[in-house]
Amino acid sequence: MTVRRQSSGKRGGSSRLLIAIIIAVISLITYFGSRQYNEVTDEVQYIDVTVAQEIALGLQAAPQMSLQFGGEHPDKQMQAVVDTIGNRIVQASELQKTGYQFDFHLLADDKTVNAFALPGGQIFVTMGLLKLLQTEGELAGVLGHEIGHVVARHSAEHMAKAKLTEGLSGAAVMAAYDPNDPKSVGAAQMAAMVGQMVNMKFGRDDELESDQLGVRFIAAAGYDPRAMIRVMEALAQASGGSRQPEFLSSHPNPDNRIENIQAAIDAEFPDGLGDGLTP
Repeated sequence: MTVRRQSSGKRGGSSRLLIAIIIAVISLITYFGSRQYNEVTDEVQYIDVTVAQEIALGLQAAPQMSLQFGGEHPDKQMQAVVDTIGNRIVQASELQKTGYQFDFHLLADDKTVNAFALPGGQIFVTMGLLKLLQTEGELAGVLGHEIGHVVARHSAEHMAKAKLTEGLSGAAVMAAYDPNDPKSVGAAQMAAMVGQMVNMKFGRDDELESDQLGVRFIAAAGYDPRAMIRVMEALAQASGGSRQPEFLSSHPNPDNRIENIQAAIDAEFPDGLGDGLTP
């Protein structure tokens, strides 16, 4: 009887390993078979949705996201300011040729300091963040950064990476887990945690790339890109230093972003910034 249980256990382990390999191979083929070239960022990305699908996803999620922050702000004049600056950025560069439908929302929440973008061009700024900004250029910096997320297709890219990570983590869990060995649960949990941390790193890289794109976009619209540095300084002051370690955060800390923004400005304008930019 003991010999039979051992043989059965070996067969079960072999079957789990085979299934794990199949899951991993399918996940990899699906991911690496979805190459698309991004003309704005000049890079090849692995994305399995179209621009039209991104727009549809963003439009579908926009009302719910708005409600989470108190809905649209009732001040139509302030909303018009956000619209004017956002549209100025879009119309001043190649953004209008991307096919995205940009729409800018000022949210009523005046306690939360936040801005975010949904796939396809839905961009949100809370009143809590707007109150920290002092100039048109600073608001342009926030909007330019969020526009960067959209045209760099970070949401779509992240969805594809999440599918890959989920598939590979599932394969690792399948291979590591042994129902006859309780200790294998720890290995399975570790595999899932590694997958989550990989996606966190992607999020930090996305933020830095969006800062770089924001510098390009707002400068093309006539805004001083150094305003983005002032935004980071305001955010650092508002945070009061109460941040978790950057390694476990999806956003780089403001100090690191300031360095990245300055490097982007130096690269975009090696001869220095011209005169007449809106601060």
